[in-house]
Amino acid sequence: MTREHDIPFHRPFMGKEEEDAVLRVLRSRWLTTGAEAAAFETEFADFVKGSCPARLYALAVNSATSGLHLALEALGVGPGDLVFLPSLTFTSTAEVIRHVGADPVFVDIGAETFTIDPELLEDAIRAALRRGNAVPRAVIAVHYGGEFCDMPAISAVARRYGLSVVEDAAHLFPYTLGAELQSDALVFSFYATKTITSGEGGMLLSAREDLARRVSLMRNHGIDRSVWNRYTDTGASWYYQVAAPGFKYNLPDLLAAVGRVQLKRAGEFLRMRRAIAASYTSALAVDTLVPPPASYLKGALHLYPLSLRDSGAAGPRGGSRRNELIEKLKKSGIGTSVHFIPLHIMPYYRDSYDLEAGSLPRTMARFNALVSLPLWPGMSDAQIARVIEAVSSAAAELTG
Repeated sequence: MTREHDIPFHRPFMGKEEEDAVLRVLRSRWLTTGAEAAAFETEFADFVKGSCPARLYALAVNSATSGLHLALEALGVGPGDLVFLPSLTFTSTAEVIRHVGADPVFVDIGAETFTIDPELLEDAIRAALRRGNAVPRAVIAVHYGGEFCDMPAISAVARRYGLSVVEDAAHLFPYTLGAELQSDALVFSFYATKTITSGEGGMLLSAREDLARRVSLMRNHGIDRSVWNRYTDTGASWYYQVAAPGFKYNLPDLLAAVGRVQLKRAGEFLRMRRAIAASYTSALAVDTLVPPPASYLKGALHLYPLSLRDSGAAGPRGGSRRNELIEKLKKSGIGTSVHFIPLHIMPYYRDSYDLEAGSLPRTMARFNALVSLPLWPGMSDAQIARVIEAVSSAAAELTG
């Protein structure tokens, strides 16, 4: 239990419209995937499409993890293949690679960014080709905290070597495409802490009809007709065929209805996040603290990652001074988090692939210094001020 005055790391912003949407679905008696999910797909695709001339296919799934798994499966990634990704990401980005039997290759981030370095990506692909014991097949580009990856550069590297590209866009929404899609698929998240939420859920977008058809089939057990179609079609509604051994990855209408309301409020939520981030940056840009760069603040702002300039001695749990800062904030009733513990030092990946922490120095430097501050729509001015005061006080104590 938290104290009454505590400020949690995250709190979802919900209101009467979301409640009404849930009640509408409950009263309809259709709770699983149906008309609400289909409408959510259409509305989401329209939001993201922007000036992209290609048709955009949107497929609702029960999590971004499911969407990433389906994307790799649809691209034919499998045993003997290599998939390149950053280590500074949540475990789902890498676990889906193992789900299809492929192997992850972790690549360091840019010197001034939180996202994968295109030059180091190319170095890693070349090194893999020289070894020749596995086939480079795909790249998963992670838009950390809503910061845009350098997709033109990443896509150019991938094309040179014939690799597919999937964008882990779990942190990227709200987002609007430019003139063209730079990847085979983008996968968004509607998890409870994301910029819009349906509690759980995700959306896969692609301009490739073949990929969309495969994902649509595989998200529903590999059955050639959806439940909604079988139960509402005037024809032979009971008949279906299993075309492939698929998965149970569909998004229920109960969640899709909440997502539809949140989608309408995405712009409002982003404005709130940017106002909070601007307050943090203005107050916390001091000698001991390093706010995220200006380019980061132009993104979706799923996270506000603050860094300690001197993070202290590095240990298995990161920088000692950074960890002290987190403990001081906890005692002050301020919820924080760390995004992320690098995957290449996690026991499974470290031991399975004989990885060394020092192999990705930029990633480790970021991890040692980072702390994510509360950043959610609905934070009051008083709460924002309390976070700033607590962080400033704790940082001063560490350097005093």
